[in-house]
Amino acid sequence: MPPGAPIAMKLPEIRTTILRIKPYVPGKPIEEVQRELGIEDVIKLASNENPLGPSPKGMEALQEAAGRIHIYPDSNCYYLKEALAKHLSVAPEQLIIGNGSDEILKMLGEAFLTPEDEVVLSEHTFSVYQFVARLMGAGEVVVPMKDYTVDLEAMAKAVGPKTKMVFICNPNNPTGTFVGADELDRFLDAVPPGVLVVMDEAYYEYVDDPSYPDTVAMLPSRKNLVILRTFSKIYGLAGLRVGYGIGNPEVIAAINRVREPFNVNSLAQAAAVAALADEEFLQQSRAVNRAGKEFLYQEFERLGLSFLPSQSNFILVDVGMDSQQLMGAMLQRGVIIRAADSFGLPGFIRVTIGREQDNRRFIDALIDVLEKEGGVRL
Repeated sequence: MPPGAPIAMKLPEIRTTILRIKPYVPGKPIEEVQRELGIEDVIKLASNENPLGPSPKGMEALQEAAGRIHIYPDSNCYYLKEALAKHLSVAPEQLIIGNGSDEILKMLGEAFLTPEDEVVLSEHTFSVYQFVARLMGAGEVVVPMKDYTVDLEAMAKAVGPKTKMVFICNPNNPTGTFVGADELDRFLDAVPPGVLVVMDEAYYEYVDDPSYPDTVAMLPSRKNLVILRTFSKIYGLAGLRVGYGIGNPEVIAAINRVREPFNVNSLAQAAAVAALADEEFLQQSRAVNRAGKEFLYQEFERLGLSFLPSQSNFILVDVGMDSQQLMGAMLQRGVIIRAADSFGLPGFIRVTIGREQDNRRFIDALIDVLEKEGGVRL
């Protein structure tokens, strides 16, 4: 080969199973919209973040911990596990901490799924469940919803001899609907003990319906139950990426085998411990969410727009036009929302409930877009 001639390189073959994975598309960051559109005043109601910002106690703890970032974090998350164990009345060995609950979902797949297995999940739900199955080469059984709600009866019937795992988002993202305690009990009775039931409860702190299940209380009699929760939503720590799983010690020990060391950074651990104790911020966040939800309900009804009553901090709305077009038009007005076509719901948008001024601005922009681009007189 002549000197300087290009070297032909054959890249290694990638696993064919990952070719089915669609990269996750998050809500646009405020800075990106400002940079691309030259708009300074931008609000983000797309990613279900807490509009009040982070827990003040969490921020104080983070700042105090910043002087120790030259030291590796506690790989076992001892103090966070101790705080959560006391908060939840469980043993520390029933807990696993992740770089967001997304990482725990991925670890569940790595620990339990093989190409010979299947997972059961609902349609119109969080896309990471499908990602986990495809990453591990497992099959997917997607069960239609019933009235935009996870249909547990149909999911129980979908469980077969190859089923290894069932994913249930409760309340469900993006619909905001939920399954109650009685429904879940019947479902768990019907599922074989060798099938893991993963309850993703990222929004459970926002729920105010008394029929919502107390899944932690179910753990002693449900060895195959795993519960996921997060500090990214109501606690306002989305940028620190810290979530946790609760389950029986044998299951948690298996997940821990595939956990990377130091997977949760020291700032996240310190902030989460403090935020967990910030009851005042928690109650304030709930109150702001409740008031904003009622305002948006009233406005959607006034505008004649169909929506789903929500037990979370977002609302799914039927806007009667192309949701991508509407999302783009809202961006031009400095309002970031989420088109729900990525969830298989074209014509719908998902809007995060914000502060009073954010909710009013969203409604004003929505009316303007629907009248000018949707051909609707409101």
